[in-house]
Amino acid sequence: MSDLLEMKDISKRFGGVEALKAVSFSLKKGEVHALVGENGAGKSTLMKILIGMHRPDSGVIFLNGEKKVFNCMKDALNYGISMIFQEFNSVAHMTVADNIFLGREPYTKFHSVDYKKMHQDTKNILKRIGVDIDSKVDVSTLTVAKIQLIEIAKALSYDADIIIMDEPTSALSNNEIDNLYRIVKELAADGKTVVFISHKIDEIYRFCDRITVLRDGNLIGSDLVDNIDIDQLIMMMVNRQITEMYPKEEAEIKEKVLEVKNLSRKGNFEDISFYLRKGEILGVAGLMGAGRTELAESIFGMRRIDRGEIFVKGKKVSIKHPKDAIRHGIMMVPEDRTKTGLILKLSVKENILLTNLKKCMIAFYISKKKEKKSVETFSKILEIKMKDESQVVSALSGGNQQKVVVSRTLFSDPDIIIMDEPTRGIDVKTKADIHALMSKLANQGKAIIMISSEMPEVIGISDRIIVLHEGRLSGELTRAEADQQSVLRYAMGRNQ
Repeated sequence: MSDLLEMKDISKRFGGVEALKAVSFSLKKGEVHALVGENGAGKSTLMKILIGMHRPDSGVIFLNGEKKVFNCMKDALNYGISMIFQEFNSVAHMTVADNIFLGREPYTKFHSVDYKKMHQDTKNILKRIGVDIDSKVDVSTLTVAKIQLIEIAKALSYDADIIIMDEPTSALSNNEIDNLYRIVKELAADGKTVVFISHKIDEIYRFCDRITVLRDGNLIGSDLVDNIDIDQLIMMMVNRQITEMYPKEEAEIKEKVLEVKNLSRKGNFEDISFYLRKGEILGVAGLMGAGRTELAESIFGMRRIDRGEIFVKGKKVSIKHPKDAIRHGIMMVPEDRTKTGLILKLSVKENILLTNLKKCMIAFYISKKKEKKSVETFSKILEIKMKDESQVVSALSGGNQQKVVVSRTLFSDPDIIIMDEPTRGIDVKTKADIHALMSKLANQGKAIIMISSEMPEVIGISDRIIVLHEGRLSGELTRAEADQQSVLRYAMGRNQ
């Protein structure tokens, strides 16, 4: 079968960083093609060149055998190429329908926006992908997972021939991933071509027909999925074996450091009670809409609770704002790094040091030497790929942005760490490194709450797991008791 699309010898440099080095990439009609590699390997850059967001420094693109130049995203869309971005591009205070049809709204014969048709078309698209979201609600009121589904709906609404999906499952539950799998296979059966960018290796083998691997801006190889086993794929991606994804150290679990009693917030969760002990990693599982993130944000003071009590080290505390939580030794890695985790216009250094500049002070002055040493320490631990510490954080890849959020949290040296989807959008090597870091922190006496949509992660790294179902605590499992079937049974509300 001849290639539908071919990108030949694509190179791209951003300042002193060579993001792509003569990379070639091809697509065939009706295939699902995995594009994989570590954070900063060049995957998103290559795809942004394909859709006209970036211009290559050198190289050519052929579509159906004809040379093409895409000067902007509209050019690519006109040729049937659309993309679901890893970082959301929704307009918060517009409706779901407004977001999906932004810039291409249907008009009546009187030249006014045909809102009736726009909302009906939105409902049809959402129904097609099995999503129950009101087309008239503001996107600002929705969870990260639902916004992810709207981004998928938006891409499908273009009816493109080539659909690029950059980490489309990063915020989705298992049921929603199953639904996306159905959609992807239907698209391929209809002759559409899907580029699937993911760090979840099990999804690559489930969804995809062919794999292309990038590393440090170089093309490492491309072949059929059936011809590359998991060990080979990891070696191609990181140039070394990952022998242990969940390196769980045995930590000494001591006294309770956090306890919540009958915590409730109308519309989110009801009568939640649990405890967290020093040296413990407590996993929080549940399907989308179960109330996991809302619960974590309420404990951290990002949301107000209606009733209930919070105790830190045996003392009842009032947490109405994140500064209250920080004062009591609680820090959080939020689910949405761009919305609540980072200040995108600030540098890597400023984002990491933001919450605890006092650690860099000598008398009344900030020590540049201490600042530099602190940033170097965390950039080395988490291997943040950046030009230097002054680089604006918005210029980093999504995975490296996530590393900055984790670094800032750890820099504050909290006693209690809440991690909401800590490995979202992170490559397999860094996932293993973060798991090892969590285990090491617990061994040092830190207490960790970890929320994750990835069942193997929850089971693999947690000492104990609580499961939420529709805003209520439906079950609790020890590490020895936990398996995927037990967790899923509680997540679906089947307590017996």
